Amino acid sequence: MFDWPALMAAGIRGLGLSPAAFWALTPAELAFLLGHGDGKLPMDRAGLEALAARFPDTTGDT
Repeated sequence: MFDWPALMAAGIRGLGLSPAAFWALTPAELAFLLGHGDGKLPMDRAGLEALAARFPDTTGDT
């Protein structure tokens, strides 16, 4: 369960986010902004391109 009052205080008061910006964040984004995690994205564009090159889409017309 989330402690919403504490998270809202950290995001809105602590980080200066507007309420709309706070509610638009995912829990992972909020955790990152609050200094939790290593800051690495699960996959960036370079990772996606490497994956696509390794496993290209095919139409089955080979």
